[in-house]
Amino acid sequence: MKPGDTMVIDRAGLDRLVEVLHEAEYRVIGPQERDGAIVLDDLASGAQLPAGWSVDTEPGRYRLRRRDDAAVFAHSAGPGSWKQFLHPPHRKVWEMGPDLNEQRAEDSAQRFAFIGVRGCDLAAIAILGRVLGGGTYSDTGYTGRRAGLFVVAVNCTEPGGVCFCVSMGTGPGVSKGYDLALTETIDDAGHRFLVDIGSETGADVLAHLTTRPAETTDVTTARTAVDTAAGRMGRSMPAADLPTVLRESHESPQWQDVASRCLTCGNCTMVCPTCFCTSTEDVTDLTGDHAERWERWVSCFELDFSYQHGGSVRRSGESRYRQWLTHKLGTWHDQFGSSGCVGCGRCIAWCPAEIDITAEMAALAEGGTNDRS
Repeated sequence: MKPGDTMVIDRAGLDRLVEVLHEAEYRVIGPQERDGAIVLDDLASGAQLPAGWSVDTEPGRYRLRRRDDAAVFAHSAGPGSWKQFLHPPHRKVWEMGPDLNEQRAEDSAQRFAFIGVRGCDLAAIAILGRVLGGGTYSDTGYTGRRAGLFVVAVNCTEPGGVCFCVSMGTGPGVSKGYDLALTETIDDAGHRFLVDIGSETGADVLAHLTTRPAETTDVTTARTAVDTAAGRMGRSMPAADLPTVLRESHESPQWQDVASRCLTCGNCTMVCPTCFCTSTEDVTDLTGDHAERWERWVSCFELDFSYQHGGSVRRSGESRYRQWLTHKLGTWHDQFGSSGCVGCGRCIAWCPAEIDITAEMAALAEGGTNDRS
């Protein structure tokens, strides 16, 4: 087997894949059902994968739903993203004792293996790589955690009600950046996964599984399911030059309209797979003999985010929402060469005010105010 080959494994083969990755001393992360959601966490075995679950999503709503079959990857994005492992929400940077010798915090040298990465999230990992791993001053913590990453991607065949990856060019199929890519099929011929090999490492891992070469019907069935999913997106971004729309909409009444609904809670930035902003905080013990520096995620919706000496620059919810959306879909292109949005829809599903980024952009593109009646 080699990169470019297409094989087939059965459901037992997927469980064996998890075992092989553990044997290769990867820390295996994948989706599982817990607390009313599909979350990403350590997988001890393939039995923990969320067999038989789908999700129903709409603005401000996310609900699990039982299926009539045992499909493992028939759910759209949950509240967590792979960012939490590559760019942790809270981590120690260094510590210092009474001798005043600084000790840098060491990240674990264990390599990650991600199982079940959708096209949108695969694009998000690539974007974070440009943001945190590129440029003159890369984030060495990020690059260290990203090194040796093994990716088992999944071609999506059942998009959710808030998905809009097609209009962002990130899915539902995956194109690059994976070691293995799976497409799940359940029919009269059984429960199986078409496997596209994307790297030499992927081929080496797959060699430890029981496989068979893909037949024409296997490939046709899988590819058709992905193509069909592309036509069933729950949302779409307007077909317009979004950076230009945002640049010309600075004084639009739409910002006041969304501010009347936005809680500035920051949920959208916390669930976003590409938002990367952090702050640092120094803490000491009561004796003053020990100090630590920590890095944590922050949101541009926080009042202190734009703090300058004397106060915050963006005091209104209107200005903070405008900053977030204008950066995500506009000036991100100037900084990093692409949009900062991958169309996963998390910010829509997990917004308690039911704000829909695609609807807000459509209103701005039309030059009017979003009609929510």
